[in-house]
Amino acid sequence: DVSKETLACTLLDAQTQQPVWSRTYPNTATGVTRLLRHTPPTAPWALEPTGRYSLLAATAAQAAGRRVLLAQPKQARHFLHSIQSRAKTDSLDSHGSGLFALCRPLPAYPLKSQVVEQLDQLLCARKSLSAALATFALQATELPPAAPALAPVRAALQAQKEVLDQQIAQLTAGHQELAIAAELEKVPGIGKVTAATLAARLTSHTFAHSDQFVAYCGLDVGVRQSGKKHGQSGLTKQGDGELRRLLYLAAQANLRSKGSPFKAHYERERAKGLASTAALCAVARKLARLAWSLHKHGTAYDPARVYQQNQSSPLTATIESLPEQERGVLNSSRIVKS
Repeated sequence: DVSKETLACTLLDAQTQQPVWSRTYPNTATGVTRLLRHTPPTAPWALEPTGRYSLLAATAAQAAGRRVLLAQPKQARHFLHSIQSRAKTDSLDSHGSGLFALCRPLPAYPLKSQVVEQLDQLLCARKSLSAALATFALQATELPPAAPALAPVRAALQAQKEVLDQQIAQLTAGHQELAIAAELEKVPGIGKVTAATLAARLTSHTFAHSDQFVAYCGLDVGVRQSGKKHGQSGLTKQGDGELRRLLYLAAQANLRSKGSPFKAHYERERAKGLASTAALCAVARKLARLAWSLHKHGTAYDPARVYQQNQSSPLTATIESLPEQERGVLNSSRIVKS
């Protein structure tokens, strides 16, 4: 369990699942070195990401040849609550993370390259400036007497945001690792910030299929089935919230552009009875799949090909002609690929 100043650690016996020892180390280079010395080389580390605080331990462990596993925060939290709901301490959390790793396979802890890490920090700073600008713009409108005092602040923030935009553009253009950003900007609705964010996520993670990337964005639709009841629970929202927001805004911008190949898909979803928000989420899913495909296969953006893919196939027409109950069963099995 990682915090700003400490590493609460528990070593578990893989056979008995009982703790061998439980200790606390400082979250410093010296503390991580001591932890490496006190743990068996074959014992994997299960880390729950806590921003930049867990970066030191993960980097040092991987450099030392240790296997570092990623405990997804939401899943780990539910697991910890299921085994211990009466107390919450760093020591109990570290014990629970170890049990979580023993109970189910966990993915490797992803470490970003220096370029991607730099890009993520610039994007994070830009998001903060944009939020501050929106706040001050609203205050200037709602508080007219304060508008003159806020004007120089807004101008300074806008200037700094433009500086960050230049740095982001230079970074994506100057490194082959982020070359996909230039191709993504050709897609209507995807601007420089969204393209840079997509490039950073696709580069720093491994997605074997577009379904995995859609799930990472939290744009996949949950399915609920019990007995004869088959339904959907809306978006899972279990992924990158900022990327999901950017893709939704990109979907809105895409539909406003002339000649968008996704308009037919949007209208088809609306004709099924979906609300405009749900139909926009379907377009955002398509954009996520398109971004994954461009990165995975190294192909160029082709609007004509996207348009062909968005046409109703004979299978889709057959499904839509079925009775509502049977169509719901089939759609629930296909929903991840919608």
